[in-house]
Amino acid sequence: MDLQLHSNASDGALTPAALVEAASRASLVAIALTDHDTVAGIPAAKAAAERTGVRLVAGIELSAVEQSREVHLLGLHLSRLDEIERDLVRLREDRRSRAQHIVSRLNELGVPVTFDDVLREAQDGSIGRPHIARAMVRRGAVADTRAAFDRFLGSGRAAFVPKRALGVRESIALVHRGGGLAIWAHPGAEGTVERITAMRDAGLDGVEVLHPGHTPADVTRIGAAVEALDLVPSGGSDWHGVPDPRRTLGGMRVPLAWLERQDVRARERAARSRVA
Repeated sequence: MDLQLHSNASDGALTPAALVEAASRASLVAIALTDHDTVAGIPAAKAAAERTGVRLVAGIELSAVEQSREVHLLGLHLSRLDEIERDLVRLREDRRSRAQHIVSRLNELGVPVTFDDVLREAQDGSIGRPHIARAMVRRGAVADTRAAFDRFLGSGRAAFVPKRALGVRESIALVHRGGGLAIWAHPGAEGTVERITAMRDAGLDGVEVLHPGHTPADVTRIGAAVEALDLVPSGGSDWHGVPDPRRTLGGMRVPLAWLERQDVRARERAARSRVA
């Protein structure tokens, strides 16, 4: 099971259907499609899941800000896609504007890439820095996408432009309006009991315990906090459909029992929503 995957509806390389088919070949019984700021890939992924027998969890990944620090939130078990889509249009427009600013900075630095190059990489997907990196590689400006981030696109680098992000409470509320569970994605060393408690008090439903970027100490600490605070655990490979020694499809085996716990929590939240 893998509860964080990305398709070319945002910055992944595979179509939603191809991603589901790859998950089936990897013998995964359940996956979550969690594209950045879009749920556009969910219908195609759902159709492929019905063909292959893989269970699909409808999801999304959002960027939020908490005390000037960026926090990534997953929305899992989304059930009201039309409701959440209305909120996402502005976020995708912000992504497009950010990409234009990054391209302008790259041009000022002498990097021969155009916004049309980026659009060709993104196709109809939600635009992200990986699309810019791929356009740079295609133009021969850098050897690979890692070099693009290390030299130009990473935080603090010459062409970096901060992302306009929602507040944590606002992001959690957006996920809840979509009928989903709000999960703190890959918190790593920042996933302390104190911060997880504060996030829970803001409405958080769970935390990603298993992730390729987590150390064994992170997994132990975050897992203990999740249990102590009555949150639900989650985990995923964060696979984007490209070769990556750390992020591989099928390499992050998340316990099926965690999905069952999420199912219970999602039903509880839906019941409370109906009463309200």
